[in-house]
Amino acid sequence: MPEDTLTTRAINTIRFLAIDGVEKARSGHPGLPMGAAPMAFTLWTRFLRHNPANPAWPNRDRFILSAGHGSMLLYALLHLTGYDLPLAELERFRQLGSKTPGHPEYRHTAGVETTTGPLGQGFATAVGMAMAERHLAATYNRPGFSVADHFTYAIVSDGDLMEGLSAEAASLAGHLKLGKMIVLYDDNHISIEGQTEITFTEDVLQRFQAYGWHTQRVADGTNVEAIDAAIQQAQSVTDQPSLIAVRTHIAEGSPNKHDSPAAHGSPLGPEEVRLTRDHLGWPHEAFYIPDDVRTFFLQAKDRGAELQAAWETTWQNYRQAFPELAEELATRWHGRLPEGWDQSLPTFAEGQAVATRSASGQVLNALALKVRALFGGSADLAPSNDTHLKDAIDFSPEHYDGRNVHFGVREHAMAAALNGLSLHGGVRPFGGTFLIFSDYAKPAIRLAALMQQPVIYVFTHDSIGLGEDGPTHQPIEQLAGLRAMPNLWVIRPADANETREAWKVALQSTEHPVALALSRQKLPVLPVTSPPVANGGYIVRDAKALDVILLATGSEVALALDAAGALENEGIGARVVSLPCWELFDRMPAEYRESILPSSVAARIAIEAASPFGWDRYVGPQGKILAMEHFGASGSIEQLLPYFGFTVDRVVQAAHQVLAATGGRK
Repeated sequence: MPEDTLTTRAINTIRFLAIDGVEKARSGHPGLPMGAAPMAFTLWTRFLRHNPANPAWPNRDRFILSAGHGSMLLYALLHLTGYDLPLAELERFRQLGSKTPGHPEYRHTAGVETTTGPLGQGFATAVGMAMAERHLAATYNRPGFSVADHFTYAIVSDGDLMEGLSAEAASLAGHLKLGKMIVLYDDNHISIEGQTEITFTEDVLQRFQAYGWHTQRVADGTNVEAIDAAIQQAQSVTDQPSLIAVRTHIAEGSPNKHDSPAAHGSPLGPEEVRLTRDHLGWPHEAFYIPDDVRTFFLQAKDRGAELQAAWETTWQNYRQAFPELAEELATRWHGRLPEGWDQSLPTFAEGQAVATRSASGQVLNALALKVRALFGGSADLAPSNDTHLKDAIDFSPEHYDGRNVHFGVREHAMAAALNGLSLHGGVRPFGGTFLIFSDYAKPAIRLAALMQQPVIYVFTHDSIGLGEDGPTHQPIEQLAGLRAMPNLWVIRPADANETREAWKVALQSTEHPVALALSRQKLPVLPVTSPPVANGGYIVRDAKALDVILLATGSEVALALDAAGALENEGIGARVVSLPCWELFDRMPAEYRESILPSSVAARIAIEAASPFGWDRYVGPQGKILAMEHFGASGSIEQLLPYFGFTVDRVVQAAHQVLAATGGRK
């Protein structure tokens, strides 16, 4: 039986809240919370600067449980330290509607900084949070006024560090020398299939040293003082992120499931729970919290109030000393756009031909002059994505006040870091790559959508129109896949002016990530100079006598206009509808949608150089979809478009077919 001290009882309280929550739910992961309880206790009671009464205090330390399957560890800490998470919610672990879902969910539970569960995501998101802290500190702190100054902590598992995402993110963090990022590695040597040695035999610390990290090892994960000393040492290293490998044992305290893979994702079972209580000298009352332990943990509320009050004093003095900077920073913290943010944006005249990626770059640079919160870059494709801010410097260890981020060829880490930047607050992050490589970023994009984070993705080279790079680089199913994702707005502008309006939509979004799909090739500027992209769809060209509706997005709108002209020469009235954003169009009132796509007109053709999946909702059972039902090919755009049937003749032929099938106008 362990020594009966307050520290021991506090750690065992964390363990048994996790054990009891999982046991009552008959589902969950007790092993990690049992093994990681000492390190979590040490971090939360001796180092973490937070205010349970105000989880949104801007200068709080961030804590991320990247190993989200151990969620009961976090829920126990949140409850014990006084967050708005009653014990009754711990007793409802994993139940529908509870505040304690199976994995931590941002916006759902007070104090949860990011949604975790997909391994590696929390780790990489923490990198973005640490980047945001360094950027705001360098931009706004002044001598004697540290208004942005905090640590980003994470607890990660073996599984987190096996994921390739962690390699990308760790490499980026080491390169950027993010010294205020400290990661505690729950080195328990167990994964679902058994001992990690069956798959994971690398020297993790040497790997992280090669990335440029400061590393330490704590041999005994129950030694609170050793963990304390390691965190202090990590805090003293200002020019490297820190990884502390803490040798723990899954299901610590369980007589029979200690170091067993069986404890990873299954309840201990009633008999083993009883034995564990006896082994650790713990009462047999479920969800038991000793009075002195509760009192001890709740000191976090007073400490947090004092920490925030001291910061508020600094902040008020800062406001007096630097009113313009303070106003700008407050605007950024609250996610507001500055006055006049959308003035002086370029307008493109009909008759020009502009690639939408180029238009995007011009609009982005005009916006960045007014919206200083814009912060981002590209996965080594800035010249192709047109994501470089011309009036800003590069974000680097020498210039954390820079706004141009070189993410390197790390699409997944970039997207996850964008989530961290957005969650931290104070920046409006954007990131660019080719649309085809959105596949590499998809898991993090999905989390942005799930967490309602208004991240902006600049996806260029959006169709077979990119040409000679061939089918490996030509996106086919990517638009359909992104459109299938709940809460993500996918906008494929038809011309430069639509691109401008798409950026305005993206910046005004507060709860939806936005993916811009942009062309490599030049596109003609359409006759509508102020297109209502915010409506999702609108009429570009109409007919006095409406026979057929041509729907298109992006580069294919110009083709639809040419086809409409050819049909008019045959006496057939064709309406051309640009539908740049399905999600926005579907949100519009039924009356508006009916005005654009009247149900009386069954003859409809959709045109898009991508997968046809999803277009049937707009063309109906009698319409036709001209799209890509196979991969592309290597060749010039002049060769590819006719080869794959994106011609006026084919559209006209399709119009005749649908008119014949529907009997023309009803």
